[in-house]
Amino acid sequence: MVWLFLIAYFGFHAFQGDASLSALRALDVRAVELQAMAADVRARRVHMEDRIEAFNNQSLDPDLLEEEVRDRLGFANPDELVILTR
Repeated sequence: MVWLFLIAYFGFHAFQGDASLSALRALDVRAVELQAMAADVRARRVHMEDRIEAFNNQSLDPDLLEEEVRDRLGFANPDELVILTR
């Protein structure tokens, strides 16, 4: 009789509560979401590092410099169309 109670007890808690199988599945889903978010952050970081490297004094990219000047100072040629996205 005690064995039946123990089996029922552990069986109930295997499917209910914070340490249940459904909670484990939810944690797996959250882990996948966080891994995707981390990959996105890594890609953005690499992009930013590339842009910073382009501003290196030894290899200054004139196109990037012109882009930054236009963005920060608001300069544009008369034949250009400016679209603000912020």
